[in-house]
Amino acid sequence: MREGTDNSASEQVVSVWVRDPRIQKNDFWHAYIDYEICLHTDSVCFTKKVSAVRRRYSEFVWLRQKLQANSQLMFHLPELPGKNPFFSLNSARQISERMTGLQGFLKQIVHNPLLLSDSCLHLFLQSKLSVSKIKACAAGRTHFSVAQAVERCGLRRFHSLDDLQKICCDSDSDSSDPEPQMKDLEIKKAASAASLDFMGSSQGNLSAAHLTLHENTNLIP
Repeated sequence: MREGTDNSASEQVVSVWVRDPRIQKNDFWHAYIDYEICLHTDSVCFTKKVSAVRRRYSEFVWLRQKLQANSQLMFHLPELPGKNPFFSLNSARQISERMTGLQGFLKQIVHNPLLLSDSCLHLFLQSKLSVSKIKACAAGRTHFSVAQAVERCGLRRFHSLDDLQKICCDSDSDSSDPEPQMKDLEIKKAASAASLDFMGSSQGNLSAAHLTLHENTNLIP
């Protein structure tokens, strides 16, 4: 009976991908990149079997420090890609290397039974809570439980096995060549700027037309 249980546990699958880098802006001067973490599993350790959330590099750094402290130094956690003071949001190579490192870190973490008992890890992977909210929820200082926080995190990216296969293929291509995603970012920014220009010119044309109509009305005897 014990053997059957062990075999069943060993057959459980936990797959995790880090993909889809996006530039986020706090304000005009400050920007950062966040990444999508996609998780698919049949493990009983996870409340939700399929999920997708976005996290930035500094949140990964916090997670590692938290897990290391909670594990009471029983073992050394895998390393994160190092913080580069010259990291550029426009460097496809640096972004690709960081994504590969973050994914490698998570792949080792999610297969460690001791770490999977940590609520902070589950909230990091499967909720949209900020770091401060994760700490409060794990400590029982919120009106919702860890399980409720995870369940509230709706799917945004994939819902079927076909979607999962697409993500797996995308993840492989992202790790080797993120250029298409960087180009998509530039296209979106250009489209947004063009839209704003169009809105501005349209408002200007409407104002001019209104002024002309008003002047013509005043000229009528």
